[in-house]
Amino acid sequence: MKYICSFFIWSVFVSSAYTQQFISSDLPIIIINTVSSIQDEPKISGTMAIINNGTGQINKITDAPNDFNGNIAIEYRGSTSQWFPKKPYGLSTTDANGVDINVSLLGMPKESDWVFNAAYNDKTLMRDMLCYILGGIMEYSPRGKYCELVINGEYQGVYILMEKIKRDKNRVDVDKLNIGIMVGDSLTGGYIIKIDKPTGSNSNVGWNSPYPAIPNSQQTTYFQIEYPKNEDINTAQQNYIKKHINDMEKAIAGPEYRDPIKGFRKYIDTKSLVDFIILNEISKNPDAYRLSTYFTKERDSDGGKIKFGPIWDFNLGFGNVDYCTQGNPEGLVITNFNQVCGGDGWVVHFWWNRFLSDANFYVDLKLRWKELRSKKFSDEKIISLVDSLNNLVAQAQVRNFKKWPILNEYVWPNYYVGGSYVNEISHLKEWLLLRMKWLDKEWKINGVNVDDSLNIENMVISIIPNLTNNIVHLKMRYPIKTTMKIRILDVSGKSFNVGTIKLIDQNTIEIDASMFPQGHYFVQITDIGKVKTYRFVKI
Repeated sequence: MKYICSFFIWSVFVSSAYTQQFISSDLPIIIINTVSSIQDEPKISGTMAIINNGTGQINKITDAPNDFNGNIAIEYRGSTSQWFPKKPYGLSTTDANGVDINVSLLGMPKESDWVFNAAYNDKTLMRDMLCYILGGIMEYSPRGKYCELVINGEYQGVYILMEKIKRDKNRVDVDKLNIGIMVGDSLTGGYIIKIDKPTGSNSNVGWNSPYPAIPNSQQTTYFQIEYPKNEDINTAQQNYIKKHINDMEKAIAGPEYRDPIKGFRKYIDTKSLVDFIILNEISKNPDAYRLSTYFTKERDSDGGKIKFGPIWDFNLGFGNVDYCTQGNPEGLVITNFNQVCGGDGWVVHFWWNRFLSDANFYVDLKLRWKELRSKKFSDEKIISLVDSLNNLVAQAQVRNFKKWPILNEYVWPNYYVGGSYVNEISHLKEWLLLRMKWLDKEWKINGVNVDDSLNIENMVISIIPNLTNNIVHLKMRYPIKTTMKIRILDVSGKSFNVGTIKLIDQNTIEIDASMFPQGHYFVQITDIGKVKTYRFVKI
């Protein structure tokens, strides 16, 4: 279908805008007009005009569009969020014939697929934006820009124009697959997988995990292939990624899951996993690990690892929920959700407790938290970020809550009803400070920690790192045997040959780590088929 001239529709809108007393904004103004009523798929055609005079400038409804003025296809999006009167939308930018075209909107990198986040039940209007900005610690986190939205002549309030999760060099940057790829290295990546509710008539191809989500339960976890899309994936690709994830699950469930060679590290990029957990826990996201959970598989030639992320959907995080985890700033979602919310049909898969039961991995997570708290996640930085977002929407939120007068009302699943925007922001700040204080205590770590939980027959009495002269000593309970093989491994499980290993006496091994870069290392001792793994950290 060819679209009506976008300038004509924008001109018609301007005459009705004054009757709604929406004249100007310090946020970009986005005007959408459609040829029929918007629905929950398929998308319908329309036009979009964006007025954006720049940071610190006032945008007037009578200004000519200067950021974008063209054709779109639009629909409702979301699952539960569609219940609300303020709807979220998904849209594609198109040419006059309805073919998707990549464009830059509000300074964000060019793409054709976009999301309008309504933030209806988040009365701060910022929980998603807050976590996506914190998500800058990962390889990619969705970008978003605040705006005020008008659809078919009716003011809709404050929205966040956001990037949709999609394979793209400027979004989820995994290798492109096409339907003709059936063998070789190209078959091994990239893939985007998600754990989420299957929604819509075009639900993604997927499979059920062969492992119960909770031991001895009948509940299963469904993996959906987000990329390639159904129409672009072949059977060989489906079979490959399913087998790869099944193999990974087998390693996670197996008795050697903590082994750096045979366990989950063989498959998973642990840095992305650590950051993914931290972001979901700092927000105490009640949907964490069980819904809106994405991970990717890169090509074997690029390392072949599973990387967790991008993060998505935090409107119920940061204490904005009155069920299960509730507004309590204490407790971990990753270890407690299935206990405090056992009646929920969407459960946390068995992986996550398994990860944290690996003491080496948990030390890595605590060290990362300590690093972030000293810099990007300090109290000062995070409260300053909340204040910055508050300043962005300070004027526009007044119009938003005049359109949607809910500040004194409970909107599912609010734990807190503040009665004013100022109170909502104050509550969020208080909750954040309490949450970070609790995590500091829960994830406290002093100096260098070493895991001896893999110690078979109490072979090693102690592992003592001397950070002054870069020497590590392993004191053995019994005399060291000539049959023992000793290796140093890096965090990926590969042998690390820098430095020397020598015997100091019959019970002591010395490792010279002076040439080691800063990081985490494993000492692996093999003797008569038994493998013992110990860990040290060079700071």
